[in-house]
Amino acid sequence: MEDLRLSPLRLGSFKSSPPRGSPTFRRVHSGRTPRREVKANGGALQWFRSNRLLYWLLLITLWTYLGFYVQSRWAHVDDNKVEFLRFGGKLREDVLHVEQSKRVDSVVDMTTHSVVDGTNVVHVDVNKRMHVALAKKEDVTPRRSLSARRRRRRKAGRSSRSKTQKVRKVVEDLDEQDPELPKTNVTYGKLFGSFGSLEDKILEWSPQKRSGTCDRKSDFKRLVWSRRFVLLFHELSMTGAPISMMELASELMSCGATVYAVVLSRRGGLLQELIRRRIKVVEDKGELSFKTAMKADLVVAGSAVCATWIDQYMDHFPAGGSQIAWWVMENRREYFDRAKPVLDRVKLLIFLSEVQSKQWLTWCEEEHIKLRSQPVIVSLSVNDELAFVAGISSSLNTPTLTTEMMKAKRQALRESVRKEFGLTDKDMLVMSLSSINPTKGQLLLLDSAALALERANEPEQVAKGTQSKIKNLNGIKKEKISLSVRHRLRGSARKMKIKSRVVDNPSVLSATGKRKLLFSANVTQKQDLKLLLGSVGSKSNKVAYVKEMLNFLSKKGNLSNSVVWTLATTRVASLYSAADVYVTNSQGIGETFGRVTIEAMAYGLPVLGTDAGGTKEIVEHNVTGLLHPVGRLGNKVLAQNLLFLLRNPSTRLQLGSEGRKKVEKMYMKQHMYKRFVDVLVKCMRP
Repeated sequence: MEDLRLSPLRLGSFKSSPPRGSPTFRRVHSGRTPRREVKANGGALQWFRSNRLLYWLLLITLWTYLGFYVQSRWAHVDDNKVEFLRFGGKLREDVLHVEQSKRVDSVVDMTTHSVVDGTNVVHVDVNKRMHVALAKKEDVTPRRSLSARRRRRRKAGRSSRSKTQKVRKVVEDLDEQDPELPKTNVTYGKLFGSFGSLEDKILEWSPQKRSGTCDRKSDFKRLVWSRRFVLLFHELSMTGAPISMMELASELMSCGATVYAVVLSRRGGLLQELIRRRIKVVEDKGELSFKTAMKADLVVAGSAVCATWIDQYMDHFPAGGSQIAWWVMENRREYFDRAKPVLDRVKLLIFLSEVQSKQWLTWCEEEHIKLRSQPVIVSLSVNDELAFVAGISSSLNTPTLTTEMMKAKRQALRESVRKEFGLTDKDMLVMSLSSINPTKGQLLLLDSAALALERANEPEQVAKGTQSKIKNLNGIKKEKISLSVRHRLRGSARKMKIKSRVVDNPSVLSATGKRKLLFSANVTQKQDLKLLLGSVGSKSNKVAYVKEMLNFLSKKGNLSNSVVWTLATTRVASLYSAADVYVTNSQGIGETFGRVTIEAMAYGLPVLGTDAGGTKEIVEHNVTGLLHPVGRLGNKVLAQNLLFLLRNPSTRLQLGSEGRKKVEKMYMKQHMYKRFVDVLVKCMRP
């Protein structure tokens, strides 16, 4: 009972009462009147303090109410989330990272909204409400007046409408493919692909089985081992620049480097492929990407479109230009104009070809731009997967999958794909794979193919006309055919043989300039021309241009029956295997380099290309292919080249063989990364 405390009054109650008149009685009972006053004035307070249970219940009620209030504001007003997470006016870094991952530039598709953290992908239906949380907000004092609340509601309404418009604009930018062009046979006539599953079945190998492809003894591996890299993608379309940057990231990771990808536009279909390859994608192209780049040993920008990001990054981190290598993959003036404000601020420019390098240096001289260092030329290469299927020695070959075995498997793949297309051995399949837009010249290619088909039928018509004339002469006066008529017939036949010899000799054709390809005497069987066009569904396609092509085909019945289409895909080994000829018909100043050109040559295809840009550096006229002028003037020449290869299968094989040898000598992966070592030495931190 030691804890029990009794009041003095209770303790005194156990003693006998003193006499009333004694001093002790007066001393004991003198405090009763003040006690009653305190009880009368402060009794409620004393009673509240003595009831601790009620005190804690009241605190719990207030705390619960505050919690529900905060939770409701958190759930319904995303813009205020950051406000509740502040402490002392400063936002925690972990909260900042979460909020930045929900910016407007997060992944938005027409059907799903994807958020990528490098390993996990979360899909959210875009039909649901899309909230956009700002990374930072200014501290504001609480406004309790009614007018202040109304102003805040109006401001929030305007802000939400503007954000909704931003999200809608992002969705429109990401999906430029017109919904009026469904990817069906009804629209395109004959649409095939992709053949990824067929490749896996016949080759008994797939990219998912890919292991490390790094050359452990190379200087490239020695320089990148345990280093950090940031690769800047301008978009994720299935075109040359993004695919090349993705393969560079894979090679760096294979050699022991840490790689982060900063994507400026999620347009395209490479996001899932980046995830499959376990490439870490930085969700923010602003503050978070800048911090990631500051910690990197080297930043590689993969397009002239990256100029805006580079400018913002160097404003944030002025010394950052010393660690940026800018791999420019465009060669048009509008791209130079976009990039020129920061050309002299980056450490090094990388170009794809001599033509491109000379053109950009000329523009720099005109604009009085002095570069920090001499540009480096690093041409693209054929990746290991395509070289492996083509039967070229690569890092993927094993004792059970030798080059000879892969050549046999590729032949089986060729037969299967051509069967899917409905082709026979006598058909010559001409292929052109790229985004469909005016700069690629597919409409001009269709015009040339139509002209070639018309001319291919002329010898038969001439022969039938000649035979009918002879029959008429025999019917009218069979016994009176003059010797002069016979002489003329023999003379015309002699002229036909001479012309055929001219056609069969490519060197003579280049000297004469004009090719008479209508009478070839070396063909043992009739060849039919078929045309394969891609890539349907690419985000870089121009829908109006695609419609113009379809309208052109609708007016050319014979040509439309000879054209097949294929979907955009990264699994193109089956298409190269099935083709016989490749056409790159880029207009204007031509291709900057032409990655598909060297890929086609690796598969032994002769290339018919425009005499401009990087194509004329790759394709040697009459050695690895045939060149033609750009524009309408090149249509007739391209038609003659098509007809020439149609009539001369042996020449096709010879040109393709020479092209394959050139690729093996100059454009394999080891050649590209050997040149890339110079970039690492000049730009990377020691």
